Amino acid sequence: DFAIAEEVTLKGENKKRPDLVLYVNGIALGVIELKRSSVSVFEGIAQSLDNQKKDFIRNFFTTMQLVMAGNDTQGLRYGTIETTAKHYLEWKEDCVNPYEYILDFHISRICQKQRFLELIHDFMVFDAGRKKTCRHNQYFGINAAKKFIARREGGIIWHTQGSGKSLTMVWLAKWIRENVRDSRVLVVTDRTELDEQIEKVFSGVDEQIYRSKSGADLVDKLNKPNPWLVCSLVHKFGRHGEEDDESTVNADDFISEMKKSLPADFSPKGDVFVFVDECHRTQSGLLHAAMKSILPNALFIGFTGTPLMKEDKKKSVEVFGTYIHTYKFNEAVSDGVVLDLRYEARDIDQRVKSQKKVDEWFEAKTKDLSRLGKLQIKQKWGSMQKLLSSRARLEQIVGDILMDFDTKPRLKEGRGNAMLVCASVYQACKVYEMFADAGFMGKCAIVTSYQPNAAEIKGEETGAGATEKLSKYKIYRKMLAEFFEQSEDEAAKRVEEFEQTVKKRFIEEPGQMRLLIVVDKLLTGFDAPSATYLYIDKKMADHNLFQAICRVNRLDGDDKDYGYIIDYKDLFKCLEKTVKDYTKEAFEGYDKEDVAGLLKDRLKMAKEDLDNALEAVKTLCEPVKAPKNQIDYQHYFCCQPGAQEEELSEKEALRLTLYQSVSKLIRCFTNIASEMPQAGYSKGEADMIRQEVEHYSKVRDEIKIASGDVVDMKQFEPAMRQMLDLYIDADPSETLMDFEELGLIELIVQKGTEALDGLPKDMKNNPEAMAEAIENNVRKTIVDENPVNPKYYEQMSVLLDELIEQRRQQAISYQEYLEKVRELAKKVKYPASNTAKAYPETMDTMAKRALYDNFGNNEVLVTKIDTAVRYTKKAEWLGDRFKEKEIARAIQQETAEYKVDVKAVMDLIKAQKEYH
Repeated sequence: DFAIAEEVTLKGENKKRPDLVLYVNGIALGVIELKRSSVSVFEGIAQSLDNQKKDFIRNFFTTMQLVMAGNDTQGLRYGTIETTAKHYLEWKEDCVNPYEYILDFHISRICQKQRFLELIHDFMVFDAGRKKTCRHNQYFGINAAKKFIARREGGIIWHTQGSGKSLTMVWLAKWIRENVRDSRVLVVTDRTELDEQIEKVFSGVDEQIYRSKSGADLVDKLNKPNPWLVCSLVHKFGRHGEEDDESTVNADDFISEMKKSLPADFSPKGDVFVFVDECHRTQSGLLHAAMKSILPNALFIGFTGTPLMKEDKKKSVEVFGTYIHTYKFNEAVSDGVVLDLRYEARDIDQRVKSQKKVDEWFEAKTKDLSRLGKLQIKQKWGSMQKLLSSRARLEQIVGDILMDFDTKPRLKEGRGNAMLVCASVYQACKVYEMFADAGFMGKCAIVTSYQPNAAEIKGEETGAGATEKLSKYKIYRKMLAEFFEQSEDEAAKRVEEFEQTVKKRFIEEPGQMRLLIVVDKLLTGFDAPSATYLYIDKKMADHNLFQAICRVNRLDGDDKDYGYIIDYKDLFKCLEKTVKDYTKEAFEGYDKEDVAGLLKDRLKMAKEDLDNALEAVKTLCEPVKAPKNQIDYQHYFCCQPGAQEEELSEKEALRLTLYQSVSKLIRCFTNIASEMPQAGYSKGEADMIRQEVEHYSKVRDEIKIASGDVVDMKQFEPAMRQMLDLYIDADPSETLMDFEELGLIELIVQKGTEALDGLPKDMKNNPEAMAEAIENNVRKTIVDENPVNPKYYEQMSVLLDELIEQRRQQAISYQEYLEKVRELAKKVKYPASNTAKAYPETMDTMAKRALYDNFGNNEVLVTKIDTAVRYTKKAEWLGDRFKEKEIARAIQQETAEYKVDVKAVMDLIKAQKEYH
C-alpha cells in the first residue's frame, strides 16, 4: 500500500510538520519539503537537516530512505539521511517532460511507485558508515547493464572521473549476487593502488572482498565456489604473477604453457562476472588473452573513467562489446558532481648565455666519438626535456609555486593543497630539495615507483661526479631518513609505509602535507578532495592528461569552486583538444554486426604494416655477402680503418637507416605479436617471423657496438648537467593566457588584436588554429545569448558564417579578418554598441529592442507589451507560477487584436534582465 500525507505533525524535542511524507505499508520511507519559487530549494534542504537533529524529530528519520526538497523553479533535490547539503542530487532523465514545472517532472520520475521501491532496495548503501544513494548516471548505467546481462552480453560503462564509478561496481555486483544464480564477481585492475582502492570500497560497504595474493592463489580461489567476491591484479594471470614480454612470446604458446601449470581438476566454479577497471589500459595483451582463456564462460564488463580514443576504442569494443552506458565529463560538471577546471599557462623563458662556451665544451668532450656517437649526445642533451631540467628553470618553477602558497587562499590557509607532476624521478628529487630548503621539509614528499636500493647505483660511479641515478638515490634516502627520523639504511626499507602515510596525511591534513611531487603515480585512482592545484611540468596527452587534471576536480567545501591547472609545458592546445575529445566526440557504441568488421580491418592493417616493415629490412640487408654472418654485416655497414670522408658519410647514412628500419619492425611485430593467428599467419609463418625479428634485432645491436655508435651516457652525464646549469639561464615565469577572469571574447573586445599576443606560441604562429579558436568562442557566445534576442543573434550567426567563408576563400587579408572579427565580437557581447542597426526612438531599452526584433518590428505592439509587463509584474515574479500568470493575462488583454503567441512573448520576457 502506498500513501501520501500532507503536513504531518510530529512530536520530538520540538514539534515539526514536514510538508509531504511518503508511506509504504504504513512505514515512512520518503519526505519532501516544498518551498515557494522565490525561496531557494537549499532552504528546504537546510530545514530537513535541522529536522534530523536531536533537538527536533530525529527519531522520525529512523526508517527514512529518500529525503527530498524542491520548488517550481529549481525542481527537486534528493538525498538520504544525513546527506550534506552540497551532496543533494538533481534527477536527470532523457525523456519528454509533459509538465509545466520541473518539480512535477522530477517527482513523477523519482516517486513513481516501482522506481521508488527500486531505489530503496537496489541503490542504498552504507559507505564507511555514511548512508548513500545513487546519482542518475549510476541508476541508468546499472539498469542498462542488467539488460546486457540478461542477453549474456558484455560491454563498457564509461562514467567520467569522480562520478562514482566504484559505487556503480558495488551496486551492480550486489544486484548480480542477488539475481543471478551461483554468481561470482571478479574485479580486475592493472595497478596495485587501484587494487587497494577496490578492496577499500567494497569493505567500506560491508562486503567482504578477497584480495588475491598471487597467481596460484587466484587460481585456487576460482577453483572453489567461495569466496563469491574477489579482486586481483591482471598480472596475477601471468605464469609468475608478472607481465610477460609480448614482443618475444607467442600468444598460443603462452596460454598453452600457462594452462599446463593449472591444477588437473581446474574448472572455474559458478557463473563468473569479470569487472575490468580502467579497461582502456587492460583491454589488450597476453594477460588479457590468458584471463579470457582461463574463464571462457565468464561475462566481461569494462569500466573506464575516460573515453576510448581512436585505436583504443576499436580494440576495447572488440574485447568487451559496445558501450553499455556513458556519462561524460561536461555532464558531470553540469550536474555539480565534479568541479570545473581553471587553466593558466606559465612560460619560463630560457636563454643560452654563451653559445660559444657550449660549443667549445661539446667539442672537447666528444672529440673521440664517431659522428653518430656525437649525434646521440646532441640529441640526448640538446633535447628540450634535458634543457627544461636546468637548475635555473626548476628554481623559477619552485619560486612560482611557493608564491602561490603565500597568496592563494586555499593554499595559504591550509584547507587545500597541491600536486606537482615532473618529467622524471630525477627532476622530482631536485625540486624536492629546493622545496625542503625553502622551509617545506616534512610538508612535501615525492611519491613515485622508485625504490632507493643499492642495486640501482651499481656501476654508476665514474669519478666524474654524481650521475642522475646517484643523485636521486641519495636524495630519496635522505628524504626517508628525515621523515622517519632514523638512519638512511633503516628508512630505505619503509618506502611503501612512507607512501601510505603521506597520502593519508595529504587527504586528511592538507595543512600538514601541502605538496606531493609525482611522476606517474597518483595520477589515476587517487581521490583527494583537498587537492586544489595541479602543476604540470611534463609533456602529457589524451588519457594520461585527462586523468591527471581530474585529480583536482573533486568537491571539497564551499571555498573550493574550481580545480586549478598550472601548465609549465605549453600544453594549451593539447588541453583544449583533450577537453574537446572528452566531451564532444561521438562516443556512441558500435552496432553488434560492426564489431567483426572492426577486428578484421584493424588486423589487416597491422599485418600489412608488419609485412612491409620486414620487407624493408630484408631489402636493406640484401646486398650483404653470403653467408651473412656477423662479420659480413659488419663489413657492409661499417667502414674499414682509413676510409675516406665520402665512404664515412655513406656508411653512417646506411647504419642510421638500419637502426630506424629495425626499430620500426620491432614496433610492428609487438603490435600484433599476441594475435598472429587471427591476422592470418600460420603457426609456421608466425614462428619464422619471430625468428627474423630476433635476428635483425641482434644484427642492429652488434652493428652499433662495432661502429662505435653505442655511447655510455652516464660518463658524460655529470659534466653535461654542469654545462646546462652554467650556461642555461631562466627568467621568471610569465602568464601566457589566463582565463580565470576574462574569456577570449572579452579579451579581444577590451584589448583588441593585441590580446592575441598572449596566446601560446604554437597557436599564435598558426593563423588557422588561432582563427578557429576565436570563431568557436564567438559562436558559443551567440548560442548562450540567443534566448535574450533570437532574431538579433541569428543575424550575428549569419555574419559570422560569412566572415568564416571570406577567410577560407582568402577574400580578405588575415589582418583585416582580425579587425572584422573583433567588431563582430563586440556586437555579439555588447549589442547596445551596434550602431549599424537603427531602432525607432521609442525603442530605447534592450528589452524593447528584443521585442521589436522578434515580433514583427511593430512599435505599437512592443509598447503595449512593455507597459503591461512593467505595470503588472510584482517583486520576485520570475519562477512564481501565479505571478507569471498575472503578467501573461495582462499581455493577452493588451495585445488581443494582434493575436500574438503569448507563450513566446513570456519566454522572451523571462530572458530580459531589466524586467526581473
